[in-house]
Amino acid sequence: MLKLLDRYSTHPGTFDEVQKDKEKDGILYREFLSLLSVMRLEEFKTLNENAKLSFLNQGITYALYNKEKSVEQIFPFDLFPRIIGPEEWQKIESGVIQRNIALNLFIHDVYNGGKILKDRVVPEHLIKSSAHYCRYMEGFSPKHEIYCHISGTDIIRHSDGNYYILEDNLRSPSGVSYVLTNRLAMMRVLPDAFKAMMVEPVADYSDKLLQAFWRVSGRELGDIFCVLLTPGVFNSAYFEHTFLAHKMGIELVEGRDLFVENDFVYLKTIGGKIRVDVIYRRIDDAFLDPEVFNPESILGVKGIMSAYIKGNVNIINAPGTGISDDKAICTFVPDMIRYYLGEEPILNNVPTYICEREKELDYVLENIRSLVVKPVDMSGGYGVCICDQLSDQEIATLKEKVKQNPRNFIAQPKMVLSTHMTYIEEAEQFEPRHIDLRTFTILGGNQPFVLKGGLTRTALVKGSLIVNSSQGGGAKDTWVIKH
Repeated sequence: MLKLLDRYSTHPGTFDEVQKDKEKDGILYREFLSLLSVMRLEEFKTLNENAKLSFLNQGITYALYNKEKSVEQIFPFDLFPRIIGPEEWQKIESGVIQRNIALNLFIHDVYNGGKILKDRVVPEHLIKSSAHYCRYMEGFSPKHEIYCHISGTDIIRHSDGNYYILEDNLRSPSGVSYVLTNRLAMMRVLPDAFKAMMVEPVADYSDKLLQAFWRVSGRELGDIFCVLLTPGVFNSAYFEHTFLAHKMGIELVEGRDLFVENDFVYLKTIGGKIRVDVIYRRIDDAFLDPEVFNPESILGVKGIMSAYIKGNVNIINAPGTGISDDKAICTFVPDMIRYYLGEEPILNNVPTYICEREKELDYVLENIRSLVVKPVDMSGGYGVCICDQLSDQEIATLKEKVKQNPRNFIAQPKMVLSTHMTYIEEAEQFEPRHIDLRTFTILGGNQPFVLKGGLTRTALVKGSLIVNSSQGGGAKDTWVIKH
């Protein structure tokens, strides 16, 4: 039989979610642990292999990059779910809705008058110097003034047990396909667990997303035509592009499939052209329109920005939303919440030092060994330096990089992410691994919607704090328990 907690030991100074629940009252994990406790190890290993087979059959892959090449592989998945109680989830949901409403108001304000900049709540030079600031958006408001239709908010739980916002992903947040496919695999492999526990569903995400597209399309329902614009099969998230297009019943297209005529966007078909109303783009601003951004781009559509500015097509998410992904600007989101909503933040930011500020730069350089240094405009865990793991030479090199371009870096105290019981195949046992949570929020529908669960990402390397799949991390299904 599986004696899950008999050999399971947690790290001192960490918040282990399963162990803390057991110490408290065990109400969240009791049922699941009870179901697993009657299994033999070989039986559990068979279930684990069945989950892998489910992923393989669904084509659930991602690209893992190293210095020499990228390798396509099955998305690593752990059968032990993360379980969140209803009261705890209510706080997370309310916090991310509050945050994303404020961020949407901020983006609109920045491109339409910049009142928050004039009032010096957010430094104007930080905005205007961001690599993601889009001058083409100045003076323009998309339909319903929605810029960040879809957002991914990364949340960690620190060793103090509290949740903190690590960063925002508003340009083109990825990972939701893994939430949906993780759940499908779990329901196939462990159906009895879902019968025993009241778990919130996640299957309604694609419907909610499509309804938001319809609402911001600007046309009557019977006339609306939506497409998902992908860079193509070599993109690391191509599985997600195909999956979401299929789930929503919309066309998956590349830039070469679209053209602009008289400031309207059309899809080429054998039977003629079809007017496009909504483009869910999964390519960066720089490649969207060679007339406006990178003239060498072959991924986007010539003239698409002109059609957008004239209101003849809607682009999701809006160009220029990347200013809110800038990790230096992320620091000011609590101030945005107070400024636009007159409320205190429900979820706090991870404390952040902006290296462009002279005093904060001095602090970072003097205390760099105890900090995590990050580039402001990179994602996927790339460029993150956990400084207490670096050699003296690496620290010296990093200091020089920061001093030469302080605008490009922020620093944060080393936050100890919570751990969770995770099955480690090589050891044939459960061990603690660090986790975070990416929530998915949709604006633009009748009311804000947060997917009840989100993507729990897992650092599969012992002791690692980097959970991103691009760095070798995996995922767990996230169960939100109904009231």
